[in-house]
Amino acid sequence: MSLPMNHLDLFRQRLDSGKFCLGPAITLTDPVVTEALAPSVDFFWIDLEHNPLSLESVTAHLIAARAGGAPALVRVPCSDVAWIKRVLDVGAEGIIVPQIRSVAEVRSIVSACRYPPVGTRGFGPRRGCNYGRDDNQTYLAEANRRVFVAIQIETAEAYHQLDAILDVPGFDSIVIGPNDLSGSLGLMGQLDHPQVVEAVASIASRSRAAGRYVGIGMAPDVEHALRAARQGVQWVQVGGDCGFLIESAERLYSRIRERCDSR
Repeated sequence: MSLPMNHLDLFRQRLDSGKFCLGPAITLTDPVVTEALAPSVDFFWIDLEHNPLSLESVTAHLIAARAGGAPALVRVPCSDVAWIKRVLDVGAEGIIVPQIRSVAEVRSIVSACRYPPVGTRGFGPRRGCNYGRDDNQTYLAEANRRVFVAIQIETAEAYHQLDAILDVPGFDSIVIGPNDLSGSLGLMGQLDHPQVVEAVASIASRSRAAGRYVGIGMAPDVEHALRAARQGVQWVQVGGDCGFLIESAERLYSRIRERCDSR
């Protein structure tokens, strides 16, 4: 017996079929944000690294994403096992781990995401096993197979160890963090600098050649998103909930004010 397909299974299918997937960062606490955006996105990037979301808020967003039919990945604040364990136990189907610096760190992350004998994840799920209704052995096998593990390359250390990182089995995707990578290369914020563009392209091509999916996070920038697609990136977190709110208000009010001023 196996569990029905979940939204991350469908996300993988979209990536395998060549679909270019777009999704927003979720930074606000209200799950209505996720519910409202779900029909417009290919995935959600729920961000715990740079935002004051609680695990209760994350759980509510995961419920809203599931109801809306969209896969949700949670970026944890760091590679600490305690964070990974708790985020997976509240039902996240996938995680993004930022600021990777070593091969050993990647191995630890992969192990923390899977139950024994494959890994070292402690047993204590709730939502993931349908609140105890699913058979334990079925749940354990499916949880180990399904979890989507994304490793974020955004430090010079990780960039220079990329080939060794790609040799580590058990994770699904490389995610490029262009802003922090540019800073780590001594070119903070210079995303159009040839060295940064080349680094992103190199990470994408080498990761694809190694059979990994490739994602990237970025500001709401059409040209950068299109360049990422040309470089071989398959899924892009572009913009986020708070930015969409501000951008829409600025654009609307600006148009109204311009027409009022021209009367």
